[in-house]
Amino acid sequence: MSDLFSAPAAGEPGDSAAGELQPPLAVRMRPRSLEEVHGQRDALRPGSPLRRLIEGHGGAAGPLSAILWGPPGTGKTTLAHLVAQAADRRFVELSAVTAGVKDVRAVMDQALQERSLYGRQTVLFLDEIHRFTKAQQDALLPGVENRLVILVAATTENPSFSIIAPLLSRSVLVTLTSLDDADVRALVDRALTDERGLAVSFTLDEEGMEHIVRMAGGDARRALTTLEAAAGVADDDRAAGREEDTLQITLAHVEQAVAHAAVRYDRAGDQHYDVASAFIKSMRGSDVDAALHYLARQLEAGEDPRFIARRIVIAASEEVGMADPTALQTAVAAMHAVAQIGMPEARLVLAQAVVHIAVAPKSNAAYAAINAAIADVRAGKGGAVPAHLRGSGYAGAEKLGHGKGYRYSHDEEAGVGAQQFLPDDLLEADADYYHPTGRGFEERLGPRWAELRRIIRGR
Repeated sequence: MSDLFSAPAAGEPGDSAAGELQPPLAVRMRPRSLEEVHGQRDALRPGSPLRRLIEGHGGAAGPLSAILWGPPGTGKTTLAHLVAQAADRRFVELSAVTAGVKDVRAVMDQALQERSLYGRQTVLFLDEIHRFTKAQQDALLPGVENRLVILVAATTENPSFSIIAPLLSRSVLVTLTSLDDADVRALVDRALTDERGLAVSFTLDEEGMEHIVRMAGGDARRALTTLEAAAGVADDDRAAGREEDTLQITLAHVEQAVAHAAVRYDRAGDQHYDVASAFIKSMRGSDVDAALHYLARQLEAGEDPRFIARRIVIAASEEVGMADPTALQTAVAAMHAVAQIGMPEARLVLAQAVVHIAVAPKSNAAYAAINAAIADVRAGKGGAVPAHLRGSGYAGAEKLGHGKGYRYSHDEEAGVGAQQFLPDDLLEADADYYHPTGRGFEERLGPRWAELRRIIRGR
């Protein structure tokens, strides 16, 4: 079994009592059982494939292999170690960054020997499997197919695009999610008190805790690394005589450890809404610098980038509209890209979309048009659908006059002709919702809509 599960040598946390440096805090605090795992409640629910694999259960032919897909710091390596613990399995770890087909074959040969001589299963944990080429992934197939190894592969990229179909079909796909704030807090609290962690040698004030949680962004490893670095700063302060009474880790220690000032931002309070409001209004006002500033404030405070992306999509239609139809394309593409790649790279995608929205010509004509149409509907306006527009594809529709007199627009000159589309009362009132501006694409769209409206209504 890997020595990563063993307790550190005697002495204060961080000391090298045994003459050797201890592993990082994130490694020392790696869960040794399911009870110590924070988050991933859905993936580890009773009866789930991953939980059964960890508990040592298997089907008629033995345990399945698994592909763990999720952002960094969600426990992929930890869960692989827990799989290896079950039934005293042998654990081998490879990284697709440095390993090749030769390494995979060596693992398979050793796994065959372990099974033949000792009846012992081998767990192969392959990190960053998406970095393997198709040929390298093919080399895994015989061992997975014959249950020679239990493959636990980790990836941060969508397996549908990065892993070959034969390997996917022979494994269970487990999707892991970023830890929520409560899970990160619980993880940090445990690290402060656990003998494998800081062993009650430090306390952490509330502001420091909030900053660590925000900086972590749901990444357990990042949270523990930040805590360890902040503890080192606090320890240095004590040695310099600046912290005489207690080894308390403060917000200042956390900020100094990560060279990152705390952003005053509450994702559930006024600051969240104030910054989001300023962000939208800056894009509306075409101030690119201000829009990027508020984007940065949200990201640095740990705001969910998917929330930001949704706001940009809304702004593309509400603020830009048909003045630049490509703005919505950029915004929607950014939203999908953010969901796929996550932070920190997602900041680049968001910045591009923000710049596009901010510098684009502005029009709220479509926004105003749908609001005006909805207001009429809510006021009870809009009678029956004209008979010639009603559906005529069912029995009895013809007898009711449905579709009679309808003029197929493509048969008309220029693809448009005079015809009633509005209900009678709105036609009589000359309903007029959409008013294109003279900005951007709408400068050309305005005259066209005026001409279309004239032809359609026979004016």
